[in-house]
Amino acid sequence: MFPAEYKIRDLTIRPAAVLAPMAGVTDTLFRRVIRGLGGCGLLMTEFTSSEGITRSAAKTLRYLYFQEDEHPITAQLFGANPAVMAEAAKMVEDLGYDAVDINLGCPAKKVVKCGGSGLLRDLPLLEQIFRAVRAAVRIPLTIKLRAGWDEKSIVAVDVAKLAESVGVEAVAVHPRTRVQGYAGAADWGIITAVKQAVKIPVIGNGDINKPEDAARMFRETGCDAVMIGRAAATNPWIFRQMEEFAESGRYTTPTESDRFRLLIDYYGQICAANLPDGVGKMKQFACWFTHSVGNGSELRRIVHAARTPGEILSSVESFFESRAAAVDAQEMAGLSLSRPSRGPVRAGRSEDPAHGPSQHLGCEASLGT
Repeated sequence: MFPAEYKIRDLTIRPAAVLAPMAGVTDTLFRRVIRGLGGCGLLMTEFTSSEGITRSAAKTLRYLYFQEDEHPITAQLFGANPAVMAEAAKMVEDLGYDAVDINLGCPAKKVVKCGGSGLLRDLPLLEQIFRAVRAAVRIPLTIKLRAGWDEKSIVAVDVAKLAESVGVEAVAVHPRTRVQGYAGAADWGIITAVKQAVKIPVIGNGDINKPEDAARMFRETGCDAVMIGRAAATNPWIFRQMEEFAESGRYTTPTESDRFRLLIDYYGQICAANLPDGVGKMKQFACWFTHSVGNGSELRRIVHAARTPGEILSSVESFFESRAAAVDAQEMAGLSLSRPSRGPVRAGRSEDPAHGPSQHLGCEASLGT
């Protein structure tokens, strides 16, 4: 049902599951959360500007920071200048990445103007980019693409065949068009068509929200691996759940205590890293992650009202402690409610299998928003 692994030349990815690149989400802290929880074979960076890398822009280079325990890891680049893309790819190789990926899927307007899914309208330029990057690096070269620009220009098969012909070694397919964005259903038939057209590994992406979806994608498309993006931000345990489902047909669901410990530890790491956009990252993650938390709308309101990382940490702790107290009170009253096996504990005493012992880290109020 689930392939145990797949190979990109001599790079073995085990399990056959990939964390999709997500702007503002898949930085080193979030990637290490996913790696620690288990079940993800390959991590990918946020998509990164090739122009910014070659200009040594400090903000752009920050996107490429990673730690040794993140291997195997791929750096994803976007851009539309073949020479610049080649130079950036060589810099990525020199940084120690296991592979480099070209973004042909981002639908954002500011990216489309200089790469991303906009390149799907210019296959001659795309071929120049593939050839230039392939000649510049020795590490595996992969691409991530959308179905096409719109429903009248579905070019995924053509691009995959072109890529394979010039030495690209794997292709991830998100079978929506740029015009669709993230609306509507992903057409998995396009993944099937790409798989049948090329011999290189094909990674399926789109509408995988739970392990059963991944199993169905493997079964229906014959893809070599699956890539998960937005579902990993709402449920970082999804990769581990896929492994459990492959082994037993069942998987465990995180308790509210599990969610508290992961959230408070992740926020603590953001705070400790002293990121200039730390508050923004906390609020962004709250939008994703708290939809699976009881009374999550109230937690999102609390997080978004806070002005400093320290306020957010304290508010999250208070929220979960009040929920635990409410459950205790209801149980004492004799109500037959289901309570997590371990109630939330304060961050200073918590321990999570993804991160080990965590610590309540003080934050400077001057970070602000």
